[in-house]
Amino acid sequence: MFTRIFGKPKEGTTSAVATLDKLSETLEMLEKKEQVLLKKATAEVEKAKEFTRAKNKRAAITCLKRKRLYEQQVEQLGNMQLRIHDQMILLEGAKATTETVDALRSGASAMKAMQKATNIDNVDQTMDEINEQTENLKQIQEALSAPIGAAADFDEDELEAELEELEGAELEEQLLQPATTAPAASVYVPAGKQPVRPIPQKQTAEEEELAALQAEMAL
Repeated sequence: MFTRIFGKPKEGTTSAVATLDKLSETLEMLEKKEQVLLKKATAEVEKAKEFTRAKNKRAAITCLKRKRLYEQQVEQLGNMQLRIHDQMILLEGAKATTETVDALRSGASAMKAMQKATNIDNVDQTMDEINEQTENLKQIQEALSAPIGAAADFDEDELEAELEELEGAELEEQLLQPATTAPAASVYVPAGKQPVRPIPQKQTAEEEELAALQAEMAL
Protein backbone atom coordinates (compact mmCIF):
# COMPACT_ATOMS: atom_id res chain seq x y z
CA MET A 1 0.00 0.00 0.00
CA PHE A 2 2.63 2.54 1.07
CA THR A 3 4.85 1.39 -1.75
CA ARG A 4 2.17 2.52 -4.20
CA ILE A 5 1.74 5.84 -2.38
CA PHE A 6 5.39 6.81 -1.93
CA GLY A 7 6.71 5.10 -5.06
CA LYS A 8 9.70 2.84 -5.24
CA PRO A 9 11.63 3.16 -1.94
CA LYS A 10 15.21 4.32 -1.91
CA GLU A 11 17.99 2.29 -0.38
CA GLY A 12 17.96 4.26 2.88
CA THR A 13 14.17 4.01 3.37
CA THR A 14 13.49 0.38 2.44
CA SER A 15 13.07 -0.79 6.03
CA ALA A 16 10.77 2.09 6.91
CA VAL A 17 8.51 1.42 3.92
CA ALA A 18 8.38 -2.31 4.71
CA THR A 19 7.44 -1.56 8.32
CA LEU A 20 4.72 0.84 7.24
CA ASP A 21 3.30 -1.77 4.89
CA LYS A 22 3.26 -4.32 7.72
CA LEU A 23 1.58 -1.91 10.13
CA SER A 24 -1.00 -1.04 7.50
CA GLU A 25 -1.86 -4.69 6.96
CA THR A 26 -2.17 -5.26 10.74
CA LEU A 27 -4.40 -2.23 11.12
CA GLU A 28 -6.65 -3.47 8.34
CA MET A 29 -6.91 -6.91 10.05
CA LEU A 30 -7.81 -5.34 13.42
CA GLU A 31 -10.52 -3.19 11.83
CA LYS A 32 -12.10 -6.25 10.20
CA LYS A 33 -11.98 -8.18 13.49
CA GLU A 34 -13.55 -5.24 15.28
CA GLN A 35 -16.46 -5.22 12.83
CA VAL A 36 -17.02 -8.93 13.42
CA LEU A 37 -17.06 -8.50 17.22
CA LEU A 38 -19.50 -5.61 16.98
CA LYS A 39 -21.85 -7.74 14.90
CA LYS A 40 -21.62 -10.55 17.48
CA ALA A 41 -22.34 -8.13 20.33
CA THR A 42 -25.41 -6.83 18.49
CA ALA A 43 -26.59 -10.42 17.90
CA GLU A 44 -26.28 -11.23 21.63
CA VAL A 45 -28.44 -8.20 22.45
CA GLU A 46 -31.15 -9.47 20.08
CA LYS A 47 -30.96 -12.94 21.67
CA ALA A 48 -31.27 -11.43 25.14
CA LYS A 49 -34.42 -9.62 24.05
CA GLU A 50 -35.92 -12.85 22.74
CA PHE A 51 -35.13 -14.73 25.97
CA THR A 52 -36.61 -11.86 27.97
CA ARG A 53 -39.85 -12.09 26.00
CA ALA A 54 -39.80 -15.83 26.63
CA LYS A 55 -39.37 -15.23 30.36
CA ASN A 56 -35.99 -17.01 30.28
CA LYS A 57 -34.05 -14.69 32.49
CA ARG A 58 -30.95 -16.91 32.92
CA ALA A 59 -30.43 -17.26 29.16
CA ALA A 60 -30.94 -13.53 28.66
CA ILE A 61 -28.29 -12.75 31.29
CA THR A 62 -25.87 -15.18 29.62
CA CYS A 63 -26.35 -13.38 26.32
CA LEU A 64 -25.61 -10.04 27.98
CA LYS A 65 -22.42 -11.47 29.51
CA ARG A 66 -21.20 -12.61 26.11
CA LYS A 67 -22.09 -9.17 24.73
CA ARG A 68 -19.91 -7.56 27.46
CA LEU A 69 -17.00 -9.83 26.55
CA TYR A 70 -17.30 -8.87 22.89
CA GLU A 71 -17.37 -5.18 23.83
CA GLN A 72 -14.23 -5.62 25.96
CA GLN A 73 -12.46 -7.20 22.99
CA VAL A 74 -13.65 -4.36 20.75
CA GLU A 75 -12.20 -1.87 23.23
CA GLN A 76 -8.88 -3.74 23.26
CA LEU A 77 -8.80 -3.78 19.49
CA GLY A 78 -9.46 -0.01 19.48
CA ASN A 79 -6.45 0.56 21.77
CA MET A 80 -4.30 -1.60 19.51
CA GLN A 81 -5.38 0.43 16.49
CA LEU A 82 -4.45 3.66 18.25
CA ARG A 83 -0.97 2.31 19.02
CA ILE A 84 -0.52 1.26 15.41
CA HIS A 85 -1.68 4.68 14.20
CA ASP A 86 0.83 6.37 16.51
CA GLN A 87 3.61 4.11 15.26
CA MET A 88 2.72 4.77 11.64
CA ILE A 89 2.68 8.53 12.20
CA LEU A 90 6.13 8.38 13.81
CA LEU A 91 7.52 6.23 11.01
CA GLU A 92 6.05 8.48 8.33
CA GLY A 93 7.61 11.51 10.02
CA ALA A 94 10.97 9.74 10.30
CA LYS A 95 10.76 8.71 6.64
CA ALA A 96 9.98 12.27 5.57
CA THR A 97 12.88 13.54 7.67
CA THR A 98 15.25 10.99 6.14
CA GLU A 99 14.18 11.84 2.61
CA THR A 100 14.55 15.57 3.36
CA VAL A 101 18.08 15.04 4.67
CA ASP A 102 18.92 12.93 1.61
CA ALA A 103 17.55 15.62 -0.69
CA LEU A 104 19.54 18.32 1.09
CA ARG A 105 22.67 16.19 0.94
CA SER A 106 22.15 15.62 -2.79
CA GLY A 107 21.61 19.35 -3.31
CA ALA A 108 24.80 20.18 -1.43
CA SER A 109 26.75 17.66 -3.50
CA ALA A 110 25.33 19.08 -6.74
CA MET A 111 26.17 22.62 -5.65
CA LYS A 112 29.71 21.58 -4.77
CA ALA A 113 30.14 19.93 -8.17
CA MET A 114 28.79 23.01 -9.95
CA GLN A 115 31.13 25.31 -8.05
CA LYS A 116 34.05 23.04 -8.88
CA ALA A 117 33.11 23.11 -12.56
CA THR A 118 32.77 26.92 -12.56
CA ASN A 119 35.67 28.14 -10.44
CA ILE A 120 36.95 31.70 -10.60
CA ASP A 121 39.79 30.81 -12.98
CA ASN A 122 37.37 29.40 -15.53
CA VAL A 123 35.15 32.45 -15.21
CA ASP A 124 38.09 34.83 -15.73
CA GLN A 125 39.25 32.84 -18.75
CA THR A 126 35.76 32.92 -20.25
CA MET A 127 35.50 36.69 -19.73
CA ASP A 128 38.93 37.21 -21.37
CA GLU A 129 37.81 35.19 -24.38
CA ILE A 130 34.59 37.20 -24.65
CA ASN A 131 36.50 40.50 -24.47
CA GLU A 132 38.98 39.31 -27.09
CA GLN A 133 36.21 38.27 -29.47
CA THR A 134 34.44 41.58 -28.90
CA GLU A 135 37.60 43.55 -29.72
CA ASN A 136 38.19 41.48 -32.87
CA LEU A 137 34.63 42.08 -34.01
CA LYS A 138 35.04 45.82 -33.38
CA GLN A 139 38.20 45.94 -35.51
CA ILE A 140 36.47 44.04 -38.31
CA GLN A 141 33.53 46.46 -38.26
CA GLU A 142 35.88 49.47 -38.36
CA ALA A 143 37.80 47.97 -41.29
CA LEU A 144 34.58 47.35 -43.22
CA SER A 145 33.24 50.87 -42.59
CA ALA A 146 36.50 52.67 -43.61
CA PRO A 147 36.40 54.58 -46.98
CA ILE A 148 38.06 52.92 -49.97
CA GLY A 149 41.49 54.46 -50.70
CA ALA A 150 43.42 56.91 -48.57
CA ALA A 151 42.96 60.65 -48.84
CA ALA A 152 45.64 62.27 -51.10
CA ASP A 153 47.81 65.13 -49.86
CA PHE A 154 47.33 68.37 -51.91
CA ASP A 155 49.65 71.38 -52.19
CA GLU A 156 48.02 74.33 -50.41
CA ASP A 157 49.84 76.87 -52.62
CA GLU A 158 48.50 75.27 -55.78
CA LEU A 159 44.98 75.30 -54.35
CA GLU A 160 45.25 79.01 -53.48
CA ALA A 161 46.56 79.84 -56.98
CA GLU A 162 43.66 77.97 -58.55
CA LEU A 163 41.22 79.82 -56.30
CA GLU A 164 42.71 83.18 -57.41
CA GLU A 165 42.24 82.21 -61.05
CA LEU A 166 38.61 81.37 -60.39
CA GLU A 167 38.06 84.71 -58.64
CA GLY A 168 39.72 86.59 -61.54
CA ALA A 169 37.52 84.80 -64.08
CA GLU A 170 34.44 85.60 -62.03
CA LEU A 171 35.36 89.30 -61.86
CA GLU A 172 36.03 89.39 -65.59
CA GLU A 173 32.64 87.82 -66.29
CA GLN A 174 30.94 90.47 -64.16
CA LEU A 175 32.74 93.26 -66.04
CA LEU A 176 31.66 91.86 -69.41
CA GLN A 177 27.99 91.94 -68.44
CA PRO A 178 26.11 95.14 -69.64
CA ALA A 179 25.22 97.59 -66.95
CA THR A 180 21.57 97.61 -65.98
CA THR A 181 19.79 100.38 -64.19
CA ALA A 182 17.17 99.43 -61.66
CA PRO A 183 13.78 101.08 -62.35
CA ALA A 184 12.98 103.94 -60.10
CA ALA A 185 10.47 103.21 -57.43
CA SER A 186 7.03 104.77 -57.93
CA VAL A 187 6.29 107.68 -55.66
CA TYR A 188 2.84 108.17 -54.18
CA VAL A 189 1.46 111.59 -55.17
CA PRO A 190 -1.56 112.97 -53.39
CA ALA A 191 -4.57 113.99 -55.48
CA GLY A 192 -4.31 117.45 -57.06
CA LYS A 193 -0.49 117.54 -57.06
CA GLN A 194 1.84 116.76 -59.95
CA PRO A 195 4.68 114.36 -59.30
CA VAL A 196 8.09 115.89 -59.17
CA ARG A 197 10.58 114.18 -61.48
CA PRO A 198 13.83 113.22 -59.83
CA ILE A 199 16.82 115.29 -60.91
CA PRO A 200 19.34 113.02 -62.60
CA GLN A 201 22.57 112.89 -60.74
CA LYS A 202 25.82 113.50 -62.53
CA GLN A 203 28.03 110.47 -62.89
CA THR A 204 31.46 110.59 -61.41
CA ALA A 205 34.56 110.20 -63.55
CA GLU A 206 35.16 106.66 -62.34
CA GLU A 207 31.58 105.63 -63.16
CA GLU A 208 31.88 107.14 -66.65
CA GLU A 209 35.17 105.38 -67.24
CA LEU A 210 33.69 102.06 -66.09
CA ALA A 211 30.66 102.47 -68.36
CA ALA A 212 32.87 103.28 -71.33
CA LEU A 213 35.03 100.23 -70.64
CA GLN A 214 31.97 98.01 -70.43
CA ALA A 215 30.64 99.36 -73.72
CA GLU A 216 34.02 98.85 -75.41
CA MET A 217 34.31 95.26 -74.17
CA ALA A 218 30.76 94.56 -75.31
CA LEU A 219 31.81 95.42 -78.87
